[in-house]
Amino acid sequence: MGADRKRGTRRMPVRAVTYGICGAALLVGCSSMPDSGGLTDVDTTPQQDSQVRVFAVPPQDNAQPSKIVSGFLEALTSDDPKYETARQYLTKTASDSWKPELSTTVLADGPLLDTYSLDGHEDSDALTFTLTGTKVAKIDAQQAYSPADGAYKALVHLTRDKKTKQWRIDSLPQGVVMAKSDFQRNYMSVNKYYFTSGTAIAMAPQPVAVADPVYVRRRVDPVTQTVRLLLNGPTNWLDPAVWTSFPSGTAMQKNVTRLTPDDQNKLTVPLNANAGHVSELKCNEMAAQLLFTVQSLTPALKQVELRSGSSRLCSLSEGLAGTVASRASTEHPDYLYFIDSRHRLARMSADSNSIKAELVPGVLGEGNKLLRSAAVSRDERTAAGVSADGKYLYIAALGSKGSFDGPALVSHGTTDQDRLTAPSWDGRDELWVADRDPDNPRLLVLEQGNDEPLVVQVPELTGRIKAVRVAADGVRIALIMEEGSKQSLLVGRIEREEDEDGDRSTLSLHEMRVVTPQLEQIRAISWAGDSKMVVIGIGPDGTQQMQYVQCDGSISNAGPLPSATEITNITASENRETPIIATSKDKILKLFDDSWKVVNEAALAVFYPG
Repeated sequence: MGADRKRGTRRMPVRAVTYGICGAALLVGCSSMPDSGGLTDVDTTPQQDSQVRVFAVPPQDNAQPSKIVSGFLEALTSDDPKYETARQYLTKTASDSWKPELSTTVLADGPLLDTYSLDGHEDSDALTFTLTGTKVAKIDAQQAYSPADGAYKALVHLTRDKKTKQWRIDSLPQGVVMAKSDFQRNYMSVNKYYFTSGTAIAMAPQPVAVADPVYVRRRVDPVTQTVRLLLNGPTNWLDPAVWTSFPSGTAMQKNVTRLTPDDQNKLTVPLNANAGHVSELKCNEMAAQLLFTVQSLTPALKQVELRSGSSRLCSLSEGLAGTVASRASTEHPDYLYFIDSRHRLARMSADSNSIKAELVPGVLGEGNKLLRSAAVSRDERTAAGVSADGKYLYIAALGSKGSFDGPALVSHGTTDQDRLTAPSWDGRDELWVADRDPDNPRLLVLEQGNDEPLVVQVPELTGRIKAVRVAADGVRIALIMEEGSKQSLLVGRIEREEDEDGDRSTLSLHEMRVVTPQLEQIRAISWAGDSKMVVIGIGPDGTQQMQYVQCDGSISNAGPLPSATEITNITASENRETPIIATSKDKILKLFDDSWKVVNEAALAVFYPG
């Protein structure tokens, strides 16, 4: 046989060979491994309890090359803060050049060790393995998540030291690679907070906080990780639409290695000299960004104090944070609204224990105009309704008497399905709606709900808009796109540019990304928090699925929702204290304690303000 031959393909999951204690990663409390019996393919580490710490195990003496690669990949899934044990599987040169913080590639299973080849002859001191798998997602250097697909393939090269005769990896891809289950065990999603650019939210004169989700390692000092990421600035996707109050170059003092709230739930953050001369207003805004951010990890946090050198810059309590910056998740709606069986706009208290309903005061509740969908502004002063045939959009103040002056918008689509979608209000008092007319498809905005509609510049999209939902911050928009029988959910960034007179804005959508690639159809969506949505769709197996989805495309940490049959419409508030509401067979359902309860009211559609 030739000296430079390739050995036969060995498709081996990295965990197919178990050795040491629980593989190359030691789980505290895990049972001992059997020392006899056949080998069994295991595609991925079983999902472990989130509180179980995993410690990496260094390479064994005289370990075979496959165990060196397997051990290295296992060590990547441990809670080793700087991957020091993983580096023991590398040569010194490879360790010096390897940068695990550059990215994390998430695979459906594996990674698998595929074909390996000898470099030279059979007793060669060099060997190459191929890592393969199917990509699910990628975490970049900013810790931002983005869905991914397609095949993964990377080469890992090993050499055998001529003196010690030990195999070590001397060439490998940058970053970290792991299976989806390991990623879910190791990482958690947290929200950083920045402020909207331009006009503030209509309901509040102060800046509006916008969530910027990132992923941090769950058990590797997540508070300090997250604060460093906040100070580094917004992720590239969100950056064009937000700003930060931290001066350029602001960082934690170099001698700070760990941030921990004290026993009074107060977090003190020492900053470098770049933040030493900010105004009181700017310092309070910085403290608000930190408070909102750390509360996404530690909800009990009550206060943030900022220091620079030996000086105290400012301190902000949870109770005063709302006077510094507005946050959608703190706004509690007064009412839940719905279209009743007679196509009128009605409401009931948003209190979770109330089921008493009434028609809204004003012309939209009188029944003179039959409605198929509606939306109420976030200050609950104005409502917009789409006629039963989808042709007309009406806008009226809640509580106003009299008649309509006329429709605010008319669609010229020839069928009901080719006309207006359900409208959606953002927190800037802007009303969004899509006209599905095939001859003139448009996404439109009516500023303050009554101005001449603005046509939004939309990137080239596949299909037609089926539904529009705008986040309260006015920065992010969710669109259900429809192409034939298939629907997909996209989230995009809203950018605004004022004209020369400063009277009107040009609105455009950018960097639209698919966030539910695993669903074949999307039935309904609603924003359900600062960075997540609740989605109802049909999976590849034809069953209805209901789940939380982060606006970056990842599956929320909140877990799955209880199922219910034939849900056609769903709504949630950014405020977590309000229940999720749905419609099924024209009945209203409320989600109480992880189970659905029928409300004795007939409804065609339900919605909270927004």
